[in-house]
Amino acid sequence: MSKTLEFMFDFGSPNAYLVYKVLPPILQRTGAELEITPCLLGGIFKLTGNQPPMLAYGEVKEKMAYEQLEMKRFINQHHLAEFKFNSHFPVNTLMLMRGALVAQQENRLIEYVELGLKALWEEDLKMDDAKVMSAALDRAGFDGKSYMHQMQTPEIKQRLGDNTSVAVERGVFGVPTFFVGDDMFFGKDRLAQVEQALLA
Repeated sequence: MSKTLEFMFDFGSPNAYLVYKVLPPILQRTGAELEITPCLLGGIFKLTGNQPPMLAYGEVKEKMAYEQLEMKRFINQHHLAEFKFNSHFPVNTLMLMRGALVAQQENRLIEYVELGLKALWEEDLKMDDAKVMSAALDRAGFDGKSYMHQMQTPEIKQRLGDNTSVAVERGVFGVPTFFVGDDMFFGKDRLAQVEQALLA
């Protein structure tokens, strides 16, 4: 029986892009299956009192410089040359995350995740603009108009809220967070531990 790697996911974290890009070899080596759980990072921050690093440490020049250095090292180590920090950051991901739940209903979540990550962190698109998002969906073979309609339904809104609340109840305070069984791992610098847990 294969193990499952659960990824508590929101497009808004650049580290979500970075870890997603390096997961395939880990999944291959461990035989694990990836399960993506869409949740709203802004909601997680609100419920836990957490803040994004740019706010929490924005006035600590050395801390922010080191965070940028660590990101650069990770990008270089894994040859992620296509990554570009989004010029519209921070992007409100509410529409994107609701759309992820629509895609999940259609069994197209992975395809949708890859579209959204590419749009935000490679193509520098402003994906909290409804017209931009709808056009990007159309280009990728999704029905942009249908998605923009479906993501406004009470069911989708409720599911995103529920996913976010349950994530916080499980101890999640940020993204990227992973679960291997009941064991939680936060951040891109925990991937070695994630792999060890999957192999255990």
